[in-house]
Amino acid sequence: MSEKNQQAENTSPKRRTVLYSIVRAIAFICFHTIFPVVYHGREKLRQTGPYILISNHFSNWDPLVNGYPISQEVIFLGKKELVKSPLISWIFHAVRMIPIDRHNMDMAAMRSCFKALKEKEILLIYPEGTRHHEGIMEKTESGVATIALRQSVPVVPMLIASKVRPFHVTHVYVGDDIPTEDIREAGINKETCQMFMDRVQDTYRTMIRQNETRGQVD
Repeated sequence: MSEKNQQAENTSPKRRTVLYSIVRAIAFICFHTIFPVVYHGREKLRQTGPYILISNHFSNWDPLVNGYPISQEVIFLGKKELVKSPLISWIFHAVRMIPIDRHNMDMAAMRSCFKALKEKEILLIYPEGTRHHEGIMEKTESGVATIALRQSVPVVPMLIASKVRPFHVTHVYVGDDIPTEDIREAGINKETCQMFMDRVQDTYRTMIRQNETRGQVD
């Protein structure tokens, strides 16, 4: 393969599955009509992996909101309780959700995350671990820190300013990459994981302050 073709392959989004494309088309209709969503800083989003996308979490709409502006498929972590029904399990498997046990150290899910990033995927993680309504990123789980520090890939923060509601504009903000190199150099342990989570919280506090002044954060 020529160097030019190799570069094109590395910068071209991977082919999306049919179901993922259908879901994204539905999102396009919804986000431009009944459930309007406006993205700020969209140019900061890479269209190809590997990288980790982190976001706060309001509702089941969020994976669509997070993944919609990205050309490549986005793999996301979701609670294993979502895949109890065979039909629902098939749907989430088709859109490439990684089920995770939120209450225990789920090594199978961790290995799936590492594998995805090594295969140049985009991995969406909710550091709060569940839908959270009182404060944003005030409580985060250590799993995201372990993944972020073990993989030398960018970590991109996305802030959903409010819950998606009919005929209410939802503002979504993309921040600058969260630096991890200095933390990674100190090794991966309880202290450095806490340093990373503190940095995530500081990043979101700054993003919230910046956008509250514009009246676009509920």
